[in-house]
Amino acid sequence: MSENLIINTDGGARGNPGPAAVGVVIKTEKDKIIKRISRNIGITTNNEAEYQALITALEYLAENSGNLSLKSVKTIKIFIDSSLIVNQVNGLFKVKNSRLREHIYRIRELEQEIPVSIVYNLIPREKNRQADQLVNLALDE
Repeated sequence: MSENLIINTDGGARGNPGPAAVGVVIKTEKDKIIKRISRNIGITTNNEAEYQALITALEYLAENSGNLSLKSVKTIKIFIDSSLIVNQVNGLFKVKNSRLREHIYRIRELEQEIPVSIVYNLIPREKNRQADQLVNLALDE
């Protein structure tokens, strides 16, 4: 493959906290969809849903690294529309909330299982529509 893998994640809760869901889109640089994930995650906050969406994507990559031929992928570019999450995962903001800190620990564990460089990027909400639609799809069920 020898190209970048593109992942968009989104999480949301209706109410804060409230019923929550995650949406993940994994695709090649040429926009070939590899996997879509849309699922409810119970009652939680928006921030926890955003983290859970990222963890869901990383768990999928870790569990399917052989099938995805990740060794031929140069970089995994993950796009998230939450400034807080991107800045915390990139180490620019401290994580004061103990529940969110647990998510960071899980993310770091999963990163060790994935044999490719991962870059976390902030994306404007309007450019994250595919992942957002998957969140709403799960919440509307």
